[in-house]
Amino acid sequence: MKTIKDKQILVGADFAGVSLKDHIVAHLQRHGWEVTDVGVKAGDTNPEMFHRIGFKVGAKIAEKEFEKALIFCGTGMGIHIACSKVPGVQCAVCESVPAALRAITGNNCNVLAMGGFYIAPQMGIEMADAFLNHKLGDGYEDVENWNEFHQIAYDEIDAFDYQAYKENNFEVKNAKNVALGTFPKP
Repeated sequence: MKTIKDKQILVGADFAGVSLKDHIVAHLQRHGWEVTDVGVKAGDTNPEMFHRIGFKVGAKIAEKEFEKALIFCGTGMGIHIACSKVPGVQCAVCESVPAALRAITGNNCNVLAMGGFYIAPQMGIEMADAFLNHKLGDGYEDVENWNEFHQIAYDEIDAFDYQAYKENNFEVKNAKNVALGTFPKP
């Protein structure tokens, strides 16, 4: 698997996100990142549609070819929806540095989506840096049961089967709980 520790990242953009992606990729490459791009390139005359790029990125995450990815479209929403359809993908659409940071430190997302219509290049760079330079739990080390609480959530999300959930009267089977300690103010 190509990992963040080894400074390897997957990216993909549609025609509306390609400019933001190119700014962020240039920044990452200047800082030693190896970037694999499976989306639209500047100047493509027949660009692939956003959802197909989302599926491609999601598949590479699900198949464990890459640990993390950055994706881009006009709003970040469409490519996010497609990517999130792939099992094993936890994708967040973010429009701020604090949200991108929380996507990894609190929500353990493996894909970050951004919208080229709404995010300026410098903001996108800062968001990518926040996402790529942190890990789950950073900043929450003193919250009692933080890891246990979130591990239950991630395990249940990964194993979620809508049909089984529906058959169980819309309750999680064998649900576990743990009390979360006092949460720091944002």
